[in-house]
Amino acid sequence: MIVALIDSGLGMLPTSARLRMRRPDLDLILALDPDGAPWGPKSEQWVIDRVLATVQRTLDRGAEAIVLPCNTASVTALEHVREFVGPQIPVVGTVPAIKPAAAACESVAVWATEATTASRYQADLIERFGNGSSVVAVACHGLADAIDFGEREAATAAIASAVARTPEDVGGVVLGCTHYPLMADEIAAMLPTGVRLFDSAEAVAAQTLRRIDALNRPSTGRGTVEVFLSGRLGRLPVSAEVFPAGRLLSAGHAQPS
Repeated sequence: MIVALIDSGLGMLPTSARLRMRRPDLDLILALDPDGAPWGPKSEQWVIDRVLATVQRTLDRGAEAIVLPCNTASVTALEHVREFVGPQIPVVGTVPAIKPAAAACESVAVWATEATTASRYQADLIERFGNGSSVVAVACHGLADAIDFGEREAATAAIASAVARTPEDVGGVVLGCTHYPLMADEIAAMLPTGVRLFDSAEAVAAQTLRRIDALNRPSTGRGTVEVFLSGRLGRLPVSAEVFPAGRLLSAGHAQPS
């Protein structure tokens, strides 16, 4: 079974690593877009076109399931991808874990990029899934970029800034950008003791496995990892190996020919 994961940068790593750990037999295609990153500030049509072009390339490589472990790609292009590939190919998107956080905590902070924090999309999610909890949005300036470049010092500074702007009485923090779980340990260490972190990577990986298992196809995978950088066969960026998830995936990827 070949599963393609599509994101502009390293935000795909947490979900990809969970799939790798839970089903090491799966063949993974990791399609990053360093030439076009970041996607957040781009126009809606640009993102749709970019994602669909990437989807086509992964289908050409034999992808049997598509995962968008990226909030921008999911909110902008998910339905377009489903229409493009048809019902025979499972397509799984990503939604920030506001619902489980609000169900578990009376006070919640949603950490996200500046663009997502200001978006109607996130406001709608908070309205739909806030469950009567106090929910505050916190923009994490520069954190996703620092993670993409593997700049841990800059990422730590961005985390400290977000912590300073997070109410002291929150019971949970939603990691609303798929990059942020890569720094979960550092985030947890800088937040007050007892604050719970919520991210979507485990849920997205679990849903992906449910969808592919429902296909009832025999497992013929070899556990390979192919990496594409804006359509070119390559390697995960060096910055990925700063993180355990990146090192796990780099250990199994196919070398470019």
